[in-house]
Amino acid sequence: MILGAVLAGGQSRRFGSDKALATLGGETLLMRAVDTLSGWCEKVVVVGREEAPAPTLPDWFGPGLGPLAGIAAALHDALDEGYDLVLTCGVDSIDLPDDLPRLLMPAPAFLADQPVVGLWPASAAKVVENILRGDGKHSMRALAEAIGARAVVTGQGTSNINTPDDLAAAEQRRGL
Repeated sequence: MILGAVLAGGQSRRFGSDKALATLGGETLLMRAVDTLSGWCEKVVVVGREEAPAPTLPDWFGPGLGPLAGIAAALHDALDEGYDLVLTCGVDSIDLPDDLPRLLMPAPAFLADQPVVGLWPASAAKVVENILRGDGKHSMRALAEAIGARAVVTGQGTSNINTPDDLAAAEQRRGL
């Protein structure tokens, strides 16, 4: 079973306001991410927010530690709830491949151009904990290296929204 996790704990510094609540085609980025993962996963959680259109989890070990803290929270929840895998994406991940779970099988694997989009075994929770508690890099690449995750190149550009200009460009690409 796959638990979906939308990583939504960022500070949106480059965006200038709460990016999760920005709209694309009349729907918030947060709702779009939850809907996308809902198509592939038995359950979806939102990590790093208190209010969301799905159950929420706080970042593990505390806020401000980046996407690894969100992944750690999701992996712990997966273990507690009996899920084998966690499919993650950022709240601003758009243009994901329709066959994303298939592309990322077998786990662990992530999209080379967007490492927060990945399929992670729940059993990696302790590894993420150790990275977050350690003095080394607290990066997605550190996690990937520690558990031998594959970087998957799709040939289809995925994108994420970091600035209002990125959002405007995404709307224009979609003719919105």
